[in-house]
Amino acid sequence: MNRLEATKALIAQLDREPIVASLGHPAYDLFAACDRHENFYTWGSMGLASSIGLGLAMARPDLRVFVLDGDGSLLMNLGSLATIGWVQPPNLVIVVWDNEEYGTTGGQQTATAHGADLEAVARALGAAATATVRDERDLTQAIDLALADPGPRVIVVKTKESAPAVKPPLDCVYIKQRFMAAIGNPEAATTGGGV
Repeated sequence: MNRLEATKALIAQLDREPIVASLGHPAYDLFAACDRHENFYTWGSMGLASSIGLGLAMARPDLRVFVLDGDGSLLMNLGSLATIGWVQPPNLVIVVWDNEEYGTTGGQQTATAHGADLEAVARALGAAATATVRDERDLTQAIDLALADPGPRVIVVKTKESAPAVKPPLDCVYIKQRFMAAIGNPEAATTGGGV
């Protein structure tokens, strides 16, 4: 299964849960799979999707928060997994698309191509539940558990690279305001949602 197929399988199981998408291909694929107001696309923030998701989960314990991250991005900020393990937000689900490369910057191998095990790291740092999945059936089961049981959960999805999908809007203010309204914290609009 490639990353876009995995993203489509994930989004098919969700309703109105907010999703924080890491910059680059995770954001592109989420936009292509299903653009919705509950998607928060990040730009210029490699390694920070899990930290943003943690903050949202702590601020809004009434929401089940999903983070879509890439293996390269998560490797840049493994400290976020330590904080997540320490804080134990029961409503946080980190989904890592692990294609063993930095897909957005040219396909350079990540440490996971050489044996680094992100599930084992998450478990060692205190994640309540972890899984590594390799096909759509196992991904579906892991998401079902993530929707039903408390976390924090880290699901590492071994994927193949997929062609870059369409990019979401680059207007960060628009993305933020649309997202804040979707989760019940609207702000006054300052832009019309241009590119």
